[in-house]
Amino acid sequence: MTHVGTALIDPYKIFEKIGLSQGMRVADLGCGRTGHFIFLAARVVGETGVIYAVDIMKDILESIKSRIRTEGYDNIQTIWADLESYGKIPIPANSLDICFFVNVFFMLKKKEEALKEARRLLKENGFLVIVDWTKKLGLLGPGPGSAVNPQELAKIATELGLSLVENCSAGDYHFCSIFSKKGK
Repeated sequence: MTHVGTALIDPYKIFEKIGLSQGMRVADLGCGRTGHFIFLAARVVGETGVIYAVDIMKDILESIKSRIRTEGYDNIQTIWADLESYGKIPIPANSLDICFFVNVFFMLKKKEEALKEARRLLKENGFLVIVDWTKKLGLLGPGPGSAVNPQELAKIATELGLSLVENCSAGDYHFCSIFSKKGK
């Protein structure tokens, strides 16, 4: 089954760039109803890894839980939380290898708070990966004036103690910014 999200963005190319591998602890912040990154990542991290599917919409998390049960994933946990409230996601600080924001950042009102929260969750040298829209595709994507500017994003992230590793294209409609957490 091909999902439109997988056709637009190839998660495996991004996984390769960040070295996603067995045993890693990963959070998809704003996982969305399809969770197309979490289910693919769950296969890569295997039974010794953990994937946290985090969203503020309880019905979205119910959809994810249903798929977890149906497809027999033991390494995915759903978490209800507000991504824009620092210190509120119930995952231990400094415990994650990777945090993803996929097609979420353009919707956030408190982008800096969300970045701070992701940084809090990451281990030193962990990766924050932000994939977001560069332009609209029909009804999908940001409305006028709400697209994320990768340069502005990098400026804010750098001020918060994240180092830009790479800015790249993630297909015809998306960019990918990869940051690394350095020191305290």
